Amino acid sequence: MPELPEVEVTRRRISKLLIGRKISGVVTTKPSYFFLTSPRTLKQRLLGRTVRELERHGKYILARLDDDSTLLLHLGMTGQLFGEGARSARLRSKAARSAKSTDGFSPDEHTHLQLEFTDGKPRVFFRDVRKFGKILLISAGASDPRLDKLGIDALLAEGEHLFSAARSRSIPIKTLLLDQAVIAGIGNIYADEALFLARVSPERAAKRVDAAACAALVAAAQQVMRRSIETGGSSISDYVNPDGADGGYQNERRVYGREDEPCPRCGTPIRRTVIAGRSSHFCPSCQS
Repeated sequence: MPELPEVEVTRRRISKLLIGRKISGVVTTKPSYFFLTSPRTLKQRLLGRTVRELERHGKYILARLDDDSTLLLHLGMTGQLFGEGARSARLRSKAARSAKSTDGFSPDEHTHLQLEFTDGKPRVFFRDVRKFGKILLISAGASDPRLDKLGIDALLAEGEHLFSAARSRSIPIKTLLLDQAVIAGIGNIYADEALFLARVSPERAAKRVDAAACAALVAAAQQVMRRSIETGGSSISDYVNPDGADGGYQNERRVYGREDEPCPRCGTPIRRTVIAGRSSHFCPSCQS
């Protein structure tokens, strides 16, 4: 699932294809759970609108339009937001990825939103194979529970935000780090990496993580996420940059996805466990 770094890279790189451009056409697939606003309404209300700003909170991209409405986009697990002309095997079905084609992307049945503009090409596509991504148009002056329930954005958080939520909770600290109502944007990859840097076991009860350790955890999460943004995010499965390029952070992971490989600090084999239904990778020697 794209996490904060992947969403922030997407926001930054898709901005030049959205900001200041007037929408002249909206093409969608048929109604489904992908659409929180119906395709019909999107087509009616997006035509003629200009994207004024592109913001992010946690894992949500927020396109502010010139009528003060907001187009909310969430990439879900396999969502891809990119411009016309992008080239990547990840933009093809898994069955077709082995084909050594250099052709650009052509919209397929998984391309649920296409935006066309008055200045011509390039178009912008939102593709999602599993349809766990979401699109919602929020009227001017209105809000939405999905945004209202989010905690502070992870890049703005401080140790106190985590410590105040942790001090009375017996759940594993890994579970708390993934709670978007506490700190928004941290997902499985960067939680594992942050816990490793801060030398905290993902299984430790949250109430047993003191203020200093909470501060170290938040700082570590911000460190790995900023580095991931610098390298274009993590391309492990479906994620690609808006120009079709892969990210590079997957090559710098210390523990995530490295079960049985040696710890980069002490050489102990990395262990994998399941916490609240999520895979967690950690060093049993370095993290306590």
